Amino acid sequence: MQLLNRLLGRNPDAVKANVEIYTWQACPYCIRAKLLLWWKGVPFQEYKIDGDETARAKMTERSNQRRSVPQIFINDRHIGGCDDLYALDGQGQLDPLLIETAS
Repeated sequence: MQLLNRLLGRNPDAVKANVEIYTWQACPYCIRAKLLLWWKGVPFQEYKIDGDETARAKMTERSNQRRSVPQIFINDRHIGGCDDLYALDGQGQLDPLLIETAS
């Protein structure tokens, strides 16, 4: 499996960050964001907030008043949504965040 991960450019053993994602079950952007995390071998805590206004309020408070999903946090730092996650990856800035140890 390690060889396969290396061939695919994945390094799940290096991931030390605490990753959280607020989602709706049928949201295509949520699915796409989770797919990138899965592809990279990143374990994450998912908060499914479909119809849960209390959870959505907590997400909104943590994400500087953003109410759209997904909202993604790495080591309690607000990353943004799906497009923001893919932009970080495209700029080579996601992997360094993922290897930082949660404090």
